[in-house]
Amino acid sequence: MPVPPSAAKTFDREFLMIRSRLLDLAAALDRIERAEGPIADHARFESIHRSLEALASAGPDRAERIQLLFSLPYDENWRTPSGELTERRSSEGGKKG
Repeated sequence: MPVPPSAAKTFDREFLMIRSRLLDLAAALDRIERAEGPIADHARFESIHRSLEALASAGPDRAERIQLLFSLPYDENWRTPSGELTERRSSEGGKKG
């Protein structure tokens, strides 16, 4: 059985990509802040802020917590008997498949 890499090796391997993604995110948020007018969808912007808080917190499940911030709650009736998306899912941006 292979030995998993150490935390230090994993960090060294991932550092530049993490740094790049953080800079991309910071630049995008700066562009939004410099733009004129209000943000039309405050709920999505609030989700971004909550995801940044989750990112800064401890724990091995950050990705899951962030994904859940942007996910719709499970709806067991998400498909109609014909297999089409329900009107609610379609209007909320759900995709077929």
